[in-house]
Amino acid sequence: MSDDRDLTVEATGETVGEAKWAALRELEAMVPGLDKASVRFEVLSEGERGLLGVGYMPAHVIATVPEDAEPAEPRDESELASFVRELVERIADGIGVRCRVEIEEGEEAVTATCTGRELGMLIGRHGQTIDAIQYLANAIIARQVGDERKAIVVDAAGYRARRTATLEAMAVRAAERARAGERVELEPMTAIERKIVHLRLQDEPGVHTASEGTEPNRFVVVSAGE
Repeated sequence: MSDDRDLTVEATGETVGEAKWAALRELEAMVPGLDKASVRFEVLSEGERGLLGVGYMPAHVIATVPEDAEPAEPRDESELASFVRELVERIADGIGVRCRVEIEEGEEAVTATCTGRELGMLIGRHGQTIDAIQYLANAIIARQVGDERKAIVVDAAGYRARRTATLEAMAVRAAERARAGERVELEPMTAIERKIVHLRLQDEPGVHTASEGTEPNRFVVVSAGE
């Protein structure tokens, strides 16, 4: 039960995620520097889509900020970094994952690192969910910014580093088999993962790499060659 002095707002949306996002936007307008991690949600209704538009009911939530919640620390970040943070937070919330997003901006990329308790759902099987989030973020940024943009990397719980190490080890083993005369077809991968394999083997003597197949089942082939 919330204290009478807590700040509470109600909001609706087509989905619970949209309703939560609307509530957060309203709270941010009321509380500059709001720490989103301190917001508590109560779902009053998950909504009903209805059949052929009949019987539609919006999702309904209550969002509460405790009176003693500490304000978020001021952030010194670019407009792009702020946009990426908000975008990733919204996508994560839309799939039901509450997380904090930390942004690191470099010369070539903006990395959004998610921290929280339910990161397995955010990452997905073989990273399919987090790769989809990253692809979507890059597609949206491309439309907003155009060609003069930075790559967007979405990470959680050190997943990118672990997956890169796994792919590089797989690539080295495939190269050894290729030099022995075998044509090695690796498992289907995303474009991001295929690039990791290509880069790891580009200076490896005696092997050649190529991507074959069609999305989403495109894969890397490692064979003997210069």
